[in-house]
Amino acid sequence: MSMASLAGADGYGTKVKQIAARYGIYIAFAVMFVFLSLWSPWFLTFDNILNILRQCSINGIIAVGATLVIITGGIDLSVGAIVALAAVSASSVAHPDSYPVIVPILVGLAVGALCGGVNGFIIAKGRIAPFIVTLGMMTIVRGASLVMSDGRPVINLSDEYNTIGGGYLWGVPLPVFLFIAVVLIGAFLLHFCKFGRHVYAVGGNELAATVSGLNVGRVKLGVYTLAGLFAGFAGIILSSRVMTGSPAAGAGYELDAIAAVVIGGTSLAGGTGAILGTVIGTLIIGTMNNGLDLLNVSSYFQQIVKGIIIISAVLLDQYTKNSR
Repeated sequence: MSMASLAGADGYGTKVKQIAARYGIYIAFAVMFVFLSLWSPWFLTFDNILNILRQCSINGIIAVGATLVIITGGIDLSVGAIVALAAVSASSVAHPDSYPVIVPILVGLAVGALCGGVNGFIIAKGRIAPFIVTLGMMTIVRGASLVMSDGRPVINLSDEYNTIGGGYLWGVPLPVFLFIAVVLIGAFLLHFCKFGRHVYAVGGNELAATVSGLNVGRVKLGVYTLAGLFAGFAGIILSSRVMTGSPAAGAGYELDAIAAVVIGGTSLAGGTGAILGTVIGTLIIGTMNNGLDLLNVSSYFQQIVKGIIIISAVLLDQYTKNSR
């Protein structure tokens, strides 16, 4: 083979790798969507599409916060437990004729932000690995939700509160609009604010960011507080949707959020990622779960498929990095 042919082959291979790195998740989502549309007659219906969007909204809200954390090179395993504590806390003051609906909303958001802030403070000031801190916080917060509720779900919630997660606007579930609002906030903070540039700088090279005068501790405190805030918001939506504040809520949600972020192209090593990619990753997981349910695939196998997808996404990330 001539040198020109080899150069052409290398150029073609490089172009394929670039396309795979930039558009791989979009292509995968499109292929999955078309396959399920052809395989199941119930998939491509208006009600089912709304159902997918409703199911994606809660995981997507948590995933937006997880994106900020992972871009800094961190991880947050406590968000699922924060969902439960926020749900129980908000539901405890959301009974009929007790408080205006704004009160349980503020309580849930405050609980989430406080838990996230404690995570960020310990990680920044104590210089402890985020995995250890958030793992411990996950246990503490889950226990706190059980203590607060005495191990029983909080019921008898007001109609105004239940509307947050169960209401509709123009025929579309209200959680979908709330998800869109959180995505816009996250995208604005990450891509159009100085704070976002600092987040990328910390994840890209923390030492260089520190030497350049950036307050790394403040950035970490900010991203973990936002992650907790969004998890608290997700807890409010979840409890109002099911009309119950359960201390068992949110179990495994942290893994789904991390999966959505990684599938969306955010590197676990930090420094790279985008909110749009996280949205696509969330839709991929939600669509996959819905499609496998329609195809009567056991939930046990669904966990296997989800794990394979996560590992494949990480391998693809490493492959594209090594090939640059």
